[in-house]
Amino acid sequence: MSDTVATVLVGIFGITGSLLMLASALAMFRVKDALSRINVFSPATGLGMPLIVIAAYIHTLHTEGFRVMTLFIALIAILCLIIVSSVASNTLSRASVLSGQPIYRKTSPNRLAQPPEGIEDPAP
Repeated sequence: MSDTVATVLVGIFGITGSLLMLASALAMFRVKDALSRINVFSPATGLGMPLIVIAAYIHTLHTEGFRVMTLFIALIAILCLIIVSSVASNTLSRASVLSGQPIYRKTSPNRLAQPPEGIEDPAP
């Protein structure tokens, strides 16, 4: 891989991932409730961070050459980021709703606020 191609790929993936993280961080200031903040930050951790890992892998690949272990570590890091992001978002959202945090009135649909049919509301 030539120097120019590697530099361009690292730049594209690194800047795109960083801009996704920055956009999500700035959007978190605009939302009104915890549930929406979690929802805004999920794409950054699910897509932005893996793009940064890919940029780091391409840089390592270009400077040190191909190593199976480096590829394995990059793939495991991407897989873990995606899994942890989705599980953490779900857990935080659920905890936010169950703790009684107020949900902004324009957050729609607000299905988490109502218990499923056939299940009683634990809060009287």
